[in-house]
Amino acid sequence: MNPKLKYSILACAIAQAFSLNAHAQTGAQPMNEVVITGARAPNLERAAVGGFADTPIVDTPASITAFGRTQMQDLSIRSTTEAVRYDASVSDAYNAVGYAEQFSIRGFALDNNYSYRKDGFAIPGDTQIPLENKERIEVLKGLAGLTAGIATPGGIVNYVTKRPTSTPLRSATVEVSERGTLYGSIDLGGRFEDRRFGYRINAAAADLHSYVRGANGERQFVSGAFDWQITPDARLELDLDWQHKAQLTAPGYQLIRNEVLPSGVSNKLLLNDQPWARPVDTRDANLGLRFEYKLADGWKATVAANKHWFKRDDYTAFPYGCSNEGDGYYPGFCSNGDYDVYDYQSVGERKTPWGLQAMLQGRFATGIVKHQLTVGASYSERHDSFGDYVYDLVGYSNIWHPLDTPHVGPERVTGPVFERRSDQESALFAQDIVTLTPQLTLHGGLRYVQTKRRDWEADLAVPAYVASRADFLLPNLALVYGLNPDWNVYGAISHGLQHGGIAPMETANENQVLEPGRAKQFEIGTKGSMAGLNLSAALFQIRQGLEYTDPNRTLPVMVDGETLQRHPYVRGGRETHRGIELAADGKLGAGLQAGVSLMALNTRQDGTGDASIDGKRVTDVPNFKSTTWIEYAVPQLPGLKLDANWQYAGKKGFDVENRVFVPDYHVFGLGAAYGVKLGAAKLTLRARVDNLFDKFYWRDVTPALGGYLLPGAPRTFRISGQFDF
Repeated sequence: MNPKLKYSILACAIAQAFSLNAHAQTGAQPMNEVVITGARAPNLERAAVGGFADTPIVDTPASITAFGRTQMQDLSIRSTTEAVRYDASVSDAYNAVGYAEQFSIRGFALDNNYSYRKDGFAIPGDTQIPLENKERIEVLKGLAGLTAGIATPGGIVNYVTKRPTSTPLRSATVEVSERGTLYGSIDLGGRFEDRRFGYRINAAAADLHSYVRGANGERQFVSGAFDWQITPDARLELDLDWQHKAQLTAPGYQLIRNEVLPSGVSNKLLLNDQPWARPVDTRDANLGLRFEYKLADGWKATVAANKHWFKRDDYTAFPYGCSNEGDGYYPGFCSNGDYDVYDYQSVGERKTPWGLQAMLQGRFATGIVKHQLTVGASYSERHDSFGDYVYDLVGYSNIWHPLDTPHVGPERVTGPVFERRSDQESALFAQDIVTLTPQLTLHGGLRYVQTKRRDWEADLAVPAYVASRADFLLPNLALVYGLNPDWNVYGAISHGLQHGGIAPMETANENQVLEPGRAKQFEIGTKGSMAGLNLSAALFQIRQGLEYTDPNRTLPVMVDGETLQRHPYVRGGRETHRGIELAADGKLGAGLQAGVSLMALNTRQDGTGDASIDGKRVTDVPNFKSTTWIEYAVPQLPGLKLDANWQYAGKKGFDVENRVFVPDYHVFGLGAAYGVKLGAAKLTLRARVDNLFDKFYWRDVTPALGGYLLPGAPRTFRISGQFDF
């Protein structure tokens, strides 16, 4: 899109939003209270992710963090990456600039197909999930088998859509950040003249100039949400959104000689910087529908559906291996910093998941025992289409002295795109929350899941689709005991289910899918409040089969007529994660608030029969991680708040053999917010600096694709203004 046209559209949208407020006046004056805070991100009181309805978090026997719209505004959060850094249990997992945001929870990498949810329905996590039309982000830490069915053991991230407001809402935000990234958004809500009908409109545009020089791009987004109160007991909700994002992605570094960490490199260098490099281009759209009918005596029925469309053209000047030194290193960069450059293309990728769920919920009593019952059924499908990707060696470059590597000869294109994989998931579920005494509550649930999968197997003598089917029962049992009105303790046992991992590029069984696997979790915890502080603690153990690229086995693979030896991707043995989570936030005194999130985690691989792997730590998982913030309202200048934050992560293993560890790091940030009145309107100005001391650190490592390291952002600034009128 032409930059001038893009900015004109955004400016017109903001101007139109302002014109809707007929009572706006001029004349600035300090506000008695700041509209927004600078660093605070406390848990909300309720969340839907821990059960089948919005329930008080304090009464839910699970570890949950929820970031609401106000918190996201307070912290100038534009992406999930910026939100979850305030939760020590969530880490990056090959979260490359310009590509998909990918995370791990409790040390388990999330599944891009099933671990990200929109109003409970699985959506692809293969691009930046828009937040402009989201009321809150909910993070369930631990198994979600009962409520979500298929999901990785670490948990799920659920995005709750904004709904129409009962009173007029008019808000606009403009922000400048990084190396000149310009961002603007509007948020409009209210009721029509016939107040049975409500609306919520969001739009945003961004001209992206990442801190990685050259990883530039653009983004546009628009959404609408509508409600119709058909009768006092019947309500219909509709939401739809569309997003386009195109940005050059910033791939990671590999080890020097596949032995040691690179040194003296820049976190601003784009390894994808070639004359022929193109941005990763994604387009996605979503349509959601929900009907709720209130029955007599506290019962209600709900039917909901969701359809998602995702398309990606994936291009990268991909750094992998070293052919300029001896017999080469694959993976690994050369001693002098040289690395091979490949032209990677996968054009026309498509994912089209959809789902349907029906529930009946109600309350009843059997004698003195009270029940809160949910029964339901769900069905979902996902269809993935892609072609044979291009992966051609073009030349080489250098991490200290970048080189242009021109194409020589004809350029290939992606092979024919057609449906290569499809999944079906059918489920029946029931949960009963039984109040046995005023202090003791039993949460019991069971989910029956049937999965069907169809994969295209091109390596068969006659290429064909291969079908598989599996059936699972996923029980969940928990007890919650109220020590007093302010404190609960709980214990929970749960089972989870996830599809097997897909063998990555450069493995002997590339693109093959492993069998589904189960996981088990035990967790005890407590939640409550004391002296103005919200406190929580959880002690957990999660165990599942270990999936990894076996470094000690090779298999012959035919590639372009040449026989190569490659490592297979396997499931063998198990991985066990034992940890403790602690969180606190609240007021420490007049005008002073603070919070802390901590996770100590012990991970262990065993049962593979391989002495080089058994007993080692799981990759890309720190033993300890914390984030701390503090906020101060300056009494001498009403409307001004200052904040500071500190993040720490311990060292992490680079590979399954733990040959190399990535050092620990500390990162600090500062922020400020100041609110003023402009007649009937409100203006909130914010400024923030992240990585205050410009610390170089490896924030993310992954064993995928031979192992990559992604550096953290350097010192970055952002300034924004939010207008509410």
